[in-house]
Amino acid sequence: MLKGYLVEKGVSFAERLTDADPLAHEEMLKVSDGAMGVPFAVFEKDDGTVVKILGFDKEKVDAALGLS
Repeated sequence: MLKGYLVEKGVSFAERLTDADPLAHEEMLKVSDGAMGVPFAVFEKDDGTVVKILGFDKEKVDAALGLS
């Protein structure tokens, strides 16, 4: 759902498949403070603020992207 939503909104992103890539899995665990759910997204706002979102929460994604 998140991937489709980002495509729909024209947002470029890098997809990391943590089940197939052990290094991506390790990186996600570090960045997410140990959370293991997917999707897990990291957005960096224009002001440098980093927003981490576990799961697909449209309102949080919109806020992180400045769409709300």
